[in-house]
Amino acid sequence: MSIHFTRRSLIRGITAATAVATLATGLAACGGDSDAATRTSDAAGSVTVGQLSNGAAKQTSLKVSEVKSISAELPKSVKSSGKLEIGIGALPAGFAPLAYVGSDQKTLTGAEPDLGRLVAAVLGLKPELKNFTWENLFVGIDSGKVDVGVSNVTDTEERKKKYEFASYRKDNLGFEVLKSSKWSFDGNYENLAGKTVSVGAGTNQEKLLLEWKKKLEGEGKKLTVKYYPDRNGTYLALNSGKIDTFFGPNPGIAYHVTQSANTPGPTRNAGTYSGAGASLQGLIAATAKKDSGLAKPVADAINYLIKNGQYAKWLKAWNLSNEAVAKSEVNPPGLPLDNS
Repeated sequence: MSIHFTRRSLIRGITAATAVATLATGLAACGGDSDAATRTSDAAGSVTVGQLSNGAAKQTSLKVSEVKSISAELPKSVKSSGKLEIGIGALPAGFAPLAYVGSDQKTLTGAEPDLGRLVAAVLGLKPELKNFTWENLFVGIDSGKVDVGVSNVTDTEERKKKYEFASYRKDNLGFEVLKSSKWSFDGNYENLAGKTVSVGAGTNQEKLLLEWKKKLEGEGKKLTVKYYPDRNGTYLALNSGKIDTFFGPNPGIAYHVTQSANTPGPTRNAGTYSGAGASLQGLIAATAKKDSGLAKPVADAINYLIKNGQYAKWLKAWNLSNEAVAKSEVNPPGLPLDNS
């Protein structure tokens, strides 16, 4: 199964040396548990998000207890097991702020594991995190090694042939600028006129940007696109004024904004755009085996968290409030077959 552009771009900055050094670990652990999947526990009725985040999140304790009307919807096999086995596709190197090894060098942390733990609490189940490579996450779901994947999986019509979904985040791209910049995207490509924008080569965001460039040229306006070999080069260019903005996956931008906050070149998010393009809002969804009966109770658990405020606090803790959905849907419209 192909890797969706958003996740691929999130890890684009990993150097070749790092990838080689971690390859053996990734292959050894890709089939199931890893040392990074250490379980975290909270007091009864409480889930702490943002733990061990190394500055990427604000640690926040949330009150969450089992909702019996929702847990009653669970398949008998899952309910009787007393646990929710949650698959995360973060091997070998992780992708902050969504899923990565925490500051203790062993605990799997990030926005995605935290949501899995919140959902498990509503369902009255003990969360059990299992870390995989991205490809083997789906093998884990297929084989029943995990109940549900919570790992930045985009809802697509192609994937619906094998899986069922409960949406929980918008699949967004973002524009990053220096905090001192007055420019904002505001959802209008015409605001890019006269700007110099960096983008990753071979990504869907590049495709969108080049389409906007062509439209602007048709209007007699200029948009300059620049490429850099890695994220470090991009941010050096941004800090030096060689580019006006970077166009990339929104979660990665959210992470860099937190990391740059106390540096000489703090940045901010200057606007988002759907990863699916103008015609459809892309969605990230919890993923279970088709006809498993898990999508509905998971969606109902997420909607409980939305209604009672824990969902908004979870996103805020990870600086991802601009990806909030109004409600979780079971199998909402996904990327069409020609864009899956």
